[in-house]
Amino acid sequence: MKKMKKDFFKDSSVKFPAYEPWISSDDKRIVNKTLDQTMLTFGPQLEKFESDFSKYTKAKYAIAVSNCTAALHLSLKALGIKEKDEVIIPDLTFVADANAILACNAKPIIVDIDKNNFFLSISNLKKNITKKTKAIIPVHIYGQVCNIDEVLDIARTNNLKVVEDCAHAIGTFYKSKHVGTIGNTGCFSFYPTKNITTAEGGMVITNSKNIADKIRNLRSHGMSKSLKRRYTDGYPWVFDIVEPGYNYRLDEIRCALGISQLRRVAKINKMRKTAASYYYSKLQNIPGIILPDMVSDKSHSYHLYTIRVTKSFGMSRNQLFKKLKQAGIRTTVYWMPIHEFTAYNKHIKKSNIKNTSKIYDEILSLPLFPNISKIHQNAVINCIKS
Repeated sequence: MKKMKKDFFKDSSVKFPAYEPWISSDDKRIVNKTLDQTMLTFGPQLEKFESDFSKYTKAKYAIAVSNCTAALHLSLKALGIKEKDEVIIPDLTFVADANAILACNAKPIIVDIDKNNFFLSISNLKKNITKKTKAIIPVHIYGQVCNIDEVLDIARTNNLKVVEDCAHAIGTFYKSKHVGTIGNTGCFSFYPTKNITTAEGGMVITNSKNIADKIRNLRSHGMSKSLKRRYTDGYPWVFDIVEPGYNYRLDEIRCALGISQLRRVAKINKMRKTAASYYYSKLQNIPGIILPDMVSDKSHSYHLYTIRVTKSFGMSRNQLFKKLKQAGIRTTVYWMPIHEFTAYNKHIKKSNIKNTSKIYDEILSLPLFPNISKIHQNAVINCIKS
């Protein structure tokens, strides 16, 4: 048997990684048990994961899919987004938002963020609404509730749909509601770095049966019957396809891991918040470093701990990144703005990106994960202070 290739994330020069996944013995046990099933997709683990997620978020419907990009794409399709429609997104977000819109043959309208935070600029949002605008994708970036009330007010006034990007925000609540239940749909990611992971995976939540039914059909090639119904109701090969769909299924193994991870999401988020609070206590008085706010409620799940490195710090963001890297500390930036990518240049108005350009040059995400040690955090803190 050939040896497995080296895990490049376990570089010997990296003493303190940006994140480490928390895969427990319970996680491994349920995954191993699932491997004994006869059918490894569209089975009991999928049903339970969706049911558990629905109960946790108090959404009426939860539909598991292959990733958050699929969740965004299916949400837009179910809401009727089509060619020549426009959908507004913030410039500071992952490219999945833009790609999901383009997959519907619609046009992403990329607007600036607020200079005081990382959310959609409300004034810029209003300026970019046209007769072609059909939806807005607000982003609960880094785990914090965005300016969702203001976005909803604008959406109602202009008869627009709202698809919440909750990729960072499992366990984030606003006015006792879990994010994702506030707009028409909410889209979640279970990528390895997220607060809970299925390695790859996503979820759509909604309170609309019509939307949920459309998404369920589209995620499996548009088939009118689920796998379970096909094998328990009539001939298994007889079904209809009214609208062609996609292969956006989430398999049983990943669903099993999601079930196990979701059971301890409250503990995971509490550990993340404790680590974030420790950073705050040690870094709050450093001139030129702007820290995320610490909140007493569940309006922030601390998926990322993103600081801003301003001119008065005496060192640029890139210089600090290099200094930390030389000390064996891995950090990164979430993300390059949409306007920085060649593929989206034609969707950009230069007047739309002033704040994003400035803030992008300042942001840096420090190591943060549930089991991060004080030794790990102190190494980061001392390097920034020195």
